[in-house]
Amino acid sequence: MRGRGKMKQLVVISGKGGTGKTTVAAALAQLIAPIVLADCDVEAPNLHLLLHPEIDKTFSIKVSRKAHIDARLCDGCDACMKRCRFGAIMDSVPRKIDEFKCEGCGVCGLVCSRGAISFFESEGAEVYAGITSYGPLVGARLAVGEEASGKVVTRVRAEAQLISLNTGLPLILVDGSPGTGCPVIASLSGADLALVVTEPSLSGLHDLERILRVAEHFSVRTIVCVNKCDIFPEMSRKIKERCRQEGIEVVAEIPFSTQVVESLHQVKPPLGAVPDEVEIPLKTLAKSLEKHMEMEILSGGN
Repeated sequence: MRGRGKMKQLVVISGKGGTGKTTVAAALAQLIAPIVLADCDVEAPNLHLLLHPEIDKTFSIKVSRKAHIDARLCDGCDACMKRCRFGAIMDSVPRKIDEFKCEGCGVCGLVCSRGAISFFESEGAEVYAGITSYGPLVGARLAVGEEASGKVVTRVRAEAQLISLNTGLPLILVDGSPGTGCPVIASLSGADLALVVTEPSLSGLHDLERILRVAEHFSVRTIVCVNKCDIFPEMSRKIKERCRQEGIEVVAEIPFSTQVVESLHQVKPPLGAVPDEVEIPLKTLAKSLEKHMEMEILSGGN
């Protein structure tokens, strides 16, 4: 990458799962390399499966507050069980907390006359960082049952920003979560540009409209890529028309290819293993990012 300067962040998102968001992100990593990568789909991370980082750093972070009952102080009065809206107090002797149900709201501690309930923060996520052939990658794995994904995404982005500052690589490519929930919001906040990867289906159009509203709310500039554009041409046309009405540019239309599927089965990034009709629009997409990110990000060979 040339034109080192102010750090910028490109977030690749989708309104729904299965659109090919991570595949497009992996292809962009290949085209723009070297680049800082952040896998912010912390509930189901898979960018590392395609880019194969050599992990050199891992650490756990505390993500949520849980209650704990001291069996020595509990007299079994059941005040906590009656007040817990989440059914997290187990009907056992002595009383225990079901950590998968506990939301850490603190009501049980307020109603316990014996002072038997305390609170602790659980280490519910592991953050990892490593090196791929295309640049540094940061990601995280959220523990089963944990819901503080937004907090974990924020930490992953912070680690990626630190790496960007230390390496001088000015562009961070964030592979966000599908949908419109907390991890997506945490991925979008403060981003310079959002690339929405959608597919030509009724649910694809519906969820595209939802994620565009989220990006608009956070004042993040947005562009759109229609993946698998030829599986339902009429719906692709409707998506392009809706984007035109919204004043949002459709920067690429990528056809479906069984060779892409085969590449994914072999856990390989797509470029170099796909036909020209797929590779050319991916390169067009990467080139368009230079205009939208207002920085020179491609080498002369791309």
